[in-house]
Amino acid sequence: MGKAKYTLSVIAAGVLWGIISIFIKGLNAGNLSPIQILQLRAIIASVIMAPYLFITDRKLLHFNLKDIWMFIGTEVISLTFFSLCYFQTIIESGASVAVILLYTSPIFVILFSRALFKEKITAVKLTALIMTFIGCILVSGLGRDGGGITAKGFIIGLGSGLGYALYSIFSRYALEKYHVLTITFYTFLFSGLSIIPFSGLSMSGGMMQPQLLLYGVGVALFCTVLPYLFYTYGMIRIETGKAAILVTVEPLVGTLVGCGLYGEPMTMIKAIGILLTFGAVILLGLRK
Repeated sequence: MGKAKYTLSVIAAGVLWGIISIFIKGLNAGNLSPIQILQLRAIIASVIMAPYLFITDRKLLHFNLKDIWMFIGTEVISLTFFSLCYFQTIIESGASVAVILLYTSPIFVILFSRALFKEKITAVKLTALIMTFIGCILVSGLGRDGGGITAKGFIIGLGSGLGYALYSIFSRYALEKYHVLTITFYTFLFSGLSIIPFSGLSMSGGMMQPQLLLYGVGVALFCTVLPYLFYTYGMIRIETGKAAILVTVEPLVGTLVGCGLYGEPMTMIKAIGILLTFGAVILLGLRK
């Protein structure tokens, strides 16, 4: 399959991330705040992965302390920051708006990749970036009377895109020395532990409700462990900038979930924005 399996791996990550609003809205309905949802997600993901790594290959649990900056980058600077912005946008502005604003990330990724990894900004990448950016503006509805989101909401949504982009950058450095599983595991573990003093999350009382626990396990397994593994694996052979645009299949999935399950409005302008964003994925995957 050559590079195809890496490309499909990145796209699979986008599909799984696209359904995250199902679990976020379920947990929020149980009165969990964005930071509590983030901690629950990260801790359960760590608990799922730890026994597997311990049994299959304990060496995957080892890392050099001098490289801890890489994991702090993927964890605090990326996962924690982008997740808080993203969850807040889902709760306040809806899944379809949140997931599109998240995908301003390719713009940041390609700029960072040019500066740090000397990746070329080709005509195809530039065209895909422009399509993605215009699509984000159209879907968010920023500036339209009687609709869209506020400037504050737009900035928070952009924050999720920036944080998301930084995961691609830091994990690129980490992949030079560590296995995909090692990077993914410590990203979740450090993220979950770092926000314990601030979350106020308790695993007693209402948190032990079967429905909330089910949502917690679902967001950890299907929208955390599996997609992060798929995405990080895909980056072994896919350029950082290209991976960041390929995974924008997530907006299509996220918007369909928002409109289909939660009745979020689908206007003509939003539909055009979705088509532009998804079209950027197709354009980037085209071969002569």
